Amino acid sequence: MKNEPANTSRLDVGDTLFEQGRLTERQLELVRHRQRRLHSSQHRAILDLGYLPETDIWRTLATAHGLEFVDLDTREFSREELDSVPLKVLLHFRTLPIGTDDDGVILAFAEPPRQADLASLRMLLNRRIKVVLTTPAAIQNVIKNRFGLGAETVERLREERGPGDASPDVVFDVQTSSSPDSAKAAVDATIADFVDQIVADAIRQRATDIHLEPYYSAIRLRYRIDGVLQVVPVPPGLRELHAAIVSRLKIMAGMDISERRLPQDGRISLKTETEEYDFRASVIPTKHGESICLRILGRHSLLVDLAQLGMEPDQETAMRELTLLPQGMILLTGPTGSGKTTTLYAALAHANDEGRKIITIEDPVEYQLEGISQIQIHEDIGLTFSNGLRSVLRHDPDVVLIGEIRDAETAEIAVRSALTGHLVLSTLHTNDSISAVTRLLEMRIEPFLVASSLICSIAQRLAQRLCRHCLAPDPQITDSLRAEMAASLHIHPADARAFHGSGCHECGGRGYRGRVAIYEFFKLSDDVADLIVPGVRTGQLREAARLEGWRSLREIGWSKVQGGMIATSEQRRLTHRLTIG
Repeated sequence: MKNEPANTSRLDVGDTLFEQGRLTERQLELVRHRQRRLHSSQHRAILDLGYLPETDIWRTLATAHGLEFVDLDTREFSREELDSVPLKVLLHFRTLPIGTDDDGVILAFAEPPRQADLASLRMLLNRRIKVVLTTPAAIQNVIKNRFGLGAETVERLREERGPGDASPDVVFDVQTSSSPDSAKAAVDATIADFVDQIVADAIRQRATDIHLEPYYSAIRLRYRIDGVLQVVPVPPGLRELHAAIVSRLKIMAGMDISERRLPQDGRISLKTETEEYDFRASVIPTKHGESICLRILGRHSLLVDLAQLGMEPDQETAMRELTLLPQGMILLTGPTGSGKTTTLYAALAHANDEGRKIITIEDPVEYQLEGISQIQIHEDIGLTFSNGLRSVLRHDPDVVLIGEIRDAETAEIAVRSALTGHLVLSTLHTNDSISAVTRLLEMRIEPFLVASSLICSIAQRLAQRLCRHCLAPDPQITDSLRAEMAASLHIHPADARAFHGSGCHECGGRGYRGRVAIYEFFKLSDDVADLIVPGVRTGQLREAARLEGWRSLREIGWSKVQGGMIATSEQRRLTHRLTIG
């Protein structure tokens, strides 16, 4: 049995990948710069910069150290296998037992272990050890799925509590703790570590929301990833930590930790090595304790260029032209969570220059934009969208962003603002782009005002993007779907293609990674505007728009399917209620 790595010194994985043609000279230079700045290894720097998949990097690392690489993505671990090594050992050394060989055990590590660590392991296990290498994510996923996120933290808290503490609340509730100051400080620090683990794990998985929900005998932790809530395994005994976790988050968010009966809102700012994050925190009282929701707002993630939004080429060109217009109203429509704010910020960033005064009025202000004046709504003191908008118009703006048109009064002011020399951007809750017209008419806006002010209405949805690492042709596409695709894209049915994600390490076995927006543009020409009269039907507007090249969300969605961006199931989920006219 091979007991240790052939060479545990730090090797230049980047040089190897450069020689293989997998890194460019410029990329290698940036890797070395990051390595020096953060005092990290080359393989970690390559991973952080996103140049190659983690599996490819760690295969090269294993070869460089003369170790076997083991892919654990599809490996199922039995309870007996994991119990063959004490949990404390697994968590401390970040290793997994994957089999036996002769009289020893085969351990998978995320990094080539040091000689001192191997000696300690041999002493603890009283067995010979064969070292193999796997990815850090693989080990983290197995430990999290089997023992729960933060298992080591719960174990450490139990040790700090000691066998004499019968009541967990005495130690775990930082608000009522009567334990000595040193013990309380240790528990507080450990709770802070656990909260940091949750946040770091959610960011790593690209979650947009974190939900921590208490029930009678358990705590449920869920992340919203690509628009879908997913349960995160947590260790047994987390229920007794709930009060301390809530207190820690409320302190971070600037809330009153003594108030447990009323809902509270706050904001948290954190900084990682690569990005700064804002978290919008919401706490509500429930029967079994306070429930917490954290909305993750990456300060740089919203700073996207129009080219990154996923618009079709003609849509992107139209959007660039629209943001430079001197006046008129542009509306974004779609359900909550469909990415309207991100699109609006991208449009504002393109419209922002020193020759224009831009003011936004939002609820809430999710991201601070440099060079733009932003107003936060406070309805409890009378600062509503309509009242705030009146003041904004007296401040000589060129471009005004209204977070949402919620009522007839705000709609009336927005429309008149668009007619008097302002470019107005806002959102409206309607099913598609053309329904924005009838919605404004329902809000008692005169038809001639709508026809004169509205330049373009844009509907959007956010679809789960197929993972490019496990993308494969979809063998289950039906003839009827193929025929609809062909009709929408004006191609032969034999040329219609669909894909699915088979699941891999990069996407956590889901087949999806990230999201892509689908847009439907409805630009008001003179002919279409002439149709806006009392009682006009959406169908009439749709027929006229189609003659001028309008395409529905469903039709645009089929182009995303054909391009391998989304699956047919995602296309149906988002557009099954929308007709193609």
